[in-house]
Amino acid sequence: MNVVKGSIVRSTAGRDRNTYYVAVEVSDRWIMLCDGRYRKLGAPKRKNPRHISPTAKVLRLEGMTDKQLRKQLAAFPTQNAGGNHDLMMDETER
Repeated sequence: MNVVKGSIVRSTAGRDRNTYYVAVEVSDRWIMLCDGRYRKLGAPKRKNPRHISPTAKVLRLEGMTDKQLRKQLAAFPTQNAGGNHDLMMDETER
């Protein structure tokens, strides 16, 4: 599946792994990603395309604000503040 502008992707490598972003700019070498919270639309994160996994959902970015982007990404259940899902424990594991 190809990544296009507006695609929702999941980071698969780095300290932000398992964090969902939206692709705001796509080139052969880099993909610029935003999450609306830590990476705002005005200051996207540069990520290697090999380190992301695209989802089937694509958003229209025209006129979107950071707040609207956060709401769209909140629908994905594993989204959290730091992306460190391995460090989180369930109530039964404590």
